Amino acid sequence: MKQKTIFLCSDCGYESPKWYGKCPSCGAWNTLSEYKVKPETATRGVLAADHRGTGQNKPTLLSDIDSATESRFQSGIGELDRVLGGGAVHGSFVLVGGEPGIGKSTLLLQMCQEMCRAAKVLYVSGEESLRQIKLRASRLGIRASNLFILAETDMDEIIHETDLLEPDILIIDSIQTVYRRDLTAAPGGTTQIKECAMSLMQYAKRHSVTIFIVGHVNKEGTLAGPKILEHMVDCVLYFEGEQTGPFRCLRAAKNRFGSTNEIGVFEMSDRGLLEVQNPSAAMLAGHPTGASGNCIACVMEGSRPLLAEVQALVAKTQFGVPRRTAAGVDYNRMVLLLAILEKRAGLFLSGSDAYVNVVGGMRLDEPAADLPMVLAITSSFRDKPLPEGVMSFGEVGLTGELRAVSCASQRIWEAYRLGFHTCIVPDQDVGEVPEHMNVVKVKTVQQALQAVL
Repeated sequence: MKQKTIFLCSDCGYESPKWYGKCPSCGAWNTLSEYKVKPETATRGVLAADHRGTGQNKPTLLSDIDSATESRFQSGIGELDRVLGGGAVHGSFVLVGGEPGIGKSTLLLQMCQEMCRAAKVLYVSGEESLRQIKLRASRLGIRASNLFILAETDMDEIIHETDLLEPDILIIDSIQTVYRRDLTAAPGGTTQIKECAMSLMQYAKRHSVTIFIVGHVNKEGTLAGPKILEHMVDCVLYFEGEQTGPFRCLRAAKNRFGSTNEIGVFEMSDRGLLEVQNPSAAMLAGHPTGASGNCIACVMEGSRPLLAEVQALVAKTQFGVPRRTAAGVDYNRMVLLLAILEKRAGLFLSGSDAYVNVVGGMRLDEPAADLPMVLAITSSFRDKPLPEGVMSFGEVGLTGELRAVSCASQRIWEAYRLGFHTCIVPDQDVGEVPEHMNVVKVKTVQQALQAVL
């Protein structure tokens, strides 16, 4: 029979019988890739007989299913276990994504050091030879007796060797290099990634083997391959950070066994990735004193309060259109706050360039970072530094009012622990606070500026 061809969108997984320049589902351009489907050689009657099933897998009552807590094991890296929700679950399928060179392979190889003490680990590399992995492991000081290395890209060979070894943990580095021989598509394409991931997912659930796969990201910063890849796995971890900076952040974009708000912070060194036990103190190291244009913010990352330094630079522009640049904060949010300051606080910012940066490579997406941005921008515009020991948090509304944020007491206690004595917060119930902490409650942006500038 004639081989059937369909086209699959790499962004949303939309299937189409013919090629389009623009995906009809998500509207993305040039994302449809060709996918050849095996011809159906059986007749309708044979197919009906094949689909009757063997009766081995029958429906089960919900009340009869064992509701015991899922079994977890520790990876030996505290920050990774925090993001996973207390450790990796047996039989789970975890995807680790990030830019090339950010430290994905280093993190997984260091993870093997501790896990090999109680489990058998198979590390499959499609990008490095056995000698290269050995050299990297020696540089990181990794000595594990139960760690097996396989340099292979053929999925059938990987499954065969895994069946023979019967490991507890399987690591694939990376999914873009693995291919199946029965598919005509090239390795790294939409078809290959989808089919290989499906084979690994079925193997993980059938044999209760925990599988970690490494995935690269494209130029837009999303995982390369079909969007359906994120739906197959149980957990999606993103490894972020500036390659020129020392800090790396591990975030959970999806986690079926834990929270997606937790982050893990690492520092890249010549000995590999080191856990940062106190991220707030690390982010504030080198904080300038007596300089205008900076303010300390406190944001919540899951259950952990983090302090970060927000810097701003406002300078008169020499051109008709002022320039706006944001690093570590949302650009549109920064532009919105500039408009609020001009309208509600009377600052003439339309004739000045504005630059906002978060020190240390952190990204602040929480609305509680609005007030620190406003204070940093105003401090730079007036060229007047904020008093020492001041921290702030709060969401700014379009009318210039300050809105309440969650976990106010935790934020204040974290600031007090790091030596801050004054907190500028919205007018809300902050709960129990340290005795020597000066909590200044304000209702509007104007009151916040009058309190410190």
